[in-house]
Amino acid sequence: MTQNLKTHNTLALESFDTLPASAHVRLPVVAALNGVSHPTIWRWVKAGRLPSPVKLGANTTAWRVGDLREFMQGQSA
Repeated sequence: MTQNLKTHNTLALESFDTLPASAHVRLPVVAALNGVSHPTIWRWVKAGRLPSPVKLGANTTAWRVGDLREFMQGQSA
């Protein structure tokens, strides 16, 4: 992973609460938010426990921040 991508992921994680609902975050951020591994994120998606990501390009998958917030609020309720 390049330094630039690490910095981007760190900023996205630190500013998650202030990102607009329409923003997108990638797998490392989703895993860090939930405190689980990357494979666990994919298991949760397959099981319907986590919202499905969207394809932004041929090799780019991301989650909508608004979808993740709804999921996380449901987990804490």
